[in-house]
Amino acid sequence: MSTVDPILENWYQDATTGRTFRIVAIDEEADAIEVQYFNGDIGEYDFASWLESGFLPIEAPEDWSAPFDVAEVDDLGYTDTDIHAPEMRDITLDDLLDGE
Repeated sequence: MSTVDPILENWYQDATTGRTFRIVAIDEEADAIEVQYFNGDIGEYDFASWLESGFLPIEAPEDWSAPFDVAEVDDLGYTDTDIHAPEMRDITLDDLLDGE
């Protein structure tokens, strides 16, 4: 029996099957916990099924974004989105030819 509360965006592992998943939506009015498995499949549990499960909280897999549609770089936890050196951004061809 699970004593772990479902928390949006947290990762869990099914102790029985070994499958890992992330909670992508919780709708208490509809009695639904929507999950996305690491392979990209979508699933749903009601709260009673969740409480009867053997789900264990886990850390996010190293490359958790692979099966997910992550559109924003910020979603991956990166803080530096500019990989180019700032002094190289505004150089034109004329600038390079003037140096010869």
